[in-house]
Parts: sequence; structure tokens; C-alpha cells
Amino acid sequence: MVGSIAAIGAGLAVIGAGIGIGQVGGKAMEGIARQPEAASKIQTAMIIAAALIEGAALFGVVVALLGINPQ
Repeated sequence: MVGSIAAIGAGLAVIGAGIGIGQVGGKAMEGIARQPEAASKIQTAMIIAAALIEGAALFGVVVALLGINPQ
């Protein structure tokens, strides 16, 4: 039972990260389309934001999997 709850938690963390990175990427593309001259600055900020989101998701997955306590 605990293992399935941890798997659901890990799945939710991954889904949340996917949604977050998708929004960051979409807004970055929109910003580049509006101001092509700022593409390099927008791209750098997008990569940093995506890395932070990915790190938070990895932390969530690790915490969820550490919740499994085999006995």
C-alpha cells in the first residue's frame, strides 16, 4: 500500500514538472517571437528555469520513493 502511494507521489511530481517546463518553454517561444533580438537572454533564462523545475521534480521523486519503508 505504501509503495503505491509513493509511486503516485513520484508520478505527480513528474507530471507537475512536465507541465511547468511546458509552460516555461511556451512562454519563452512567445517572448522570442515578440522580440527576436532578445532571443539569447530569453533562452538563457528559460534553460535556468527549466533546470530549477527539473531539480524540484527530482527532489519530489526522491522524497516520494524514500517514503517506501520495507518491513
